[in-house]
Amino acid sequence: MGKDAVTTIEAPAPVAAYSQAVRKGNIVQVAGQVGIDAATGEIVDGGVAGQTRQVFANLRAVLRAAGADLDDVVMMRAYLTDTAHFAEFNAVYNELVSEPYPARTTVYVGLPARLLVEIDALAVLDPR
Repeated sequence: MGKDAVTTIEAPAPVAAYSQAVRKGNIVQVAGQVGIDAATGEIVDGGVAGQTRQVFANLRAVLRAAGADLDDVVMMRAYLTDTAHFAEFNAVYNELVSEPYPARTTVYVGLPARLLVEIDALAVLDPR
């Protein structure tokens, strides 16, 4: 069983040698998405809340391109640049993710300038 790269113009293009997502069988791994609007190539305004909303728009776009959606996600990894952003991030996350919630890990990292949040997702689909 081979693996296939997933690509969409509805999410920011990769900036290095990686795919927006990879699908192998019924598993889709979406690369970390950040708060960049694919149409403009710019980081969105609105702080961590605005960037989190854009991250989810990008995740949804890549998942759709792979034949999936947020309901197929079983694991999310969230990367924040500042512990002070957790409550605001979590409030937006709770608006956008529904039960049964995916498993989640949240860690604090350094991201490129002005980026405050990044999220990657693992989705499992019904077999083709």
